[in-house]
Amino acid sequence: IKTNRQPVAFSASHLCLLFLIIFTINQANGEIYISLGADGERLISDRPPHNSENYRLILQRDNIENIGHGVANHPANNLSSNLFGFYIEGASLLFNVDPTLIEAVIQIESGFNPNAVSSQGATGLMQLMQKTAQQYHVADRFNPRQNIYAGVEHLSKLIDRYNGELPLVLAAYNAGDTAVRHYQGVPPYPETRRYIKKVMDHIRQSNSKM
Repeated sequence: IKTNRQPVAFSASHLCLLFLIIFTINQANGEIYISLGADGERLISDRPPHNSENYRLILQRDNIENIGHGVANHPANNLSSNLFGFYIEGASLLFNVDPTLIEAVIQIESGFNPNAVSSQGATGLMQLMQKTAQQYHVADRFNPRQNIYAGVEHLSKLIDRYNGELPLVLAAYNAGDTAVRHYQGVPPYPETRRYIKKVMDHIRQSNSKM
């Protein structure tokens, strides 16, 4: 099974949303409000919702860096339904990696918890080890944007290295590139094999809903 390395296509509405949110976040110095709509959609704004907007305020924070806890344990059913979606889309476009793969890796690695730390010291949404973080010049592994962009760049390099063979890419992401090269394939580690299955199952489930 190979992962698609064709240019990632997004609808015009997704691209507009991406650039609008990035511009807004960069410009905003005030509070951030997250509201929930009748159909489950989330509205992110620098102002609380008006009574006439049919949105219910569910979270308020002083700035964007402090709102991870509000969505930490909510799986992303699609890119627009989670707070980290615009980081995923941005990294997907920059490094030409399927956003469904990115989402699946984040879900299995950390359950979308930006504060997750493993027993081995892997940290953040994409569970970066210290050495990997240094390789991609990450200053703060708990920072969602830095973590996602570094993790996706790492995935992109592994995709190129293994010619898009997804099991090998995921094995290298989980167990390390050295282990994959040593065994000339997926290492015989039960944890790594379970990890590959979980990520690929998540991708299939996501694709079946499209």
